[in-house]
Amino acid sequence: MIRHLPRRDSLSERIYLELRGKVQRSEVAADFRFVDVDIANEYGTSRMPAREALLRLANEGYLVGTTRGFMVPRLSLDDIRDVFEVRRLLEPRAAANAARHIDHATEQELTRALQEASLAARRNDAGRMILANIAFRQAWLAKVRNRRLADTIGRFVDHAQTVRLRTLQTESTRTVVLNGLAALHAAFLRRDPIAVNDRMVAFMAAAEDAFFSTRETELADKPPSVARSATRYDHNEGLS
Repeated sequence: MIRHLPRRDSLSERIYLELRGKVQRSEVAADFRFVDVDIANEYGTSRMPAREALLRLANEGYLVGTTRGFMVPRLSLDDIRDVFEVRRLLEPRAAANAARHIDHATEQELTRALQEASLAARRNDAGRMILANIAFRQAWLAKVRNRRLADTIGRFVDHAQTVRLRTLQTESTRTVVLNGLAALHAAFLRRDPIAVNDRMVAFMAAAEDAFFSTRETELADKPPSVARSATRYDHNEGLS
């Protein structure tokens, strides 16, 4: 089925946004390859807009080039540690800045996202938890005045989110995420930059601990030869 998109001048942007959304939501299989010709056929367009979108995703770290098309990168545990380190350096201050500019509409977005996360936790729905977490993050990031900073954080968080799904299958990790969002929500609604900074630091520390604790448990349950070779994480595993 060909999916026609209007306005040819924005085709590349629209394809980029749709493909990025699929990666963010962990809807892409680990071995799936994005090929420009296939993407172009799907959207009923020429090859160039599709290739431009794929190259942009690769430039931003969402995809990596292969001998045939593009794939979601497989991150090593060291890569994931590096991503968390960058997030620790950037997110608390950015969130504190956003707290100064929260308006009523943003309050509603944050509240809806928290409610969705709570419902997802009760229903043991990891996919819904992922979407709620994305919505919560997008709401406060929209209030960061420095758009380059917000865009950089968004990409790094997305890269960490591509390793999230398996750990969100566990009740303990869903509890960590829900508690972290609830604490941030309360601080944002008070418009308290210091509290938001502190809550973000605590949330990220808990999230990182939960991720690596889950990974260590997985490796402990595997034969030694398999555990030694498990140095990379598929894109649809891990913690948001």
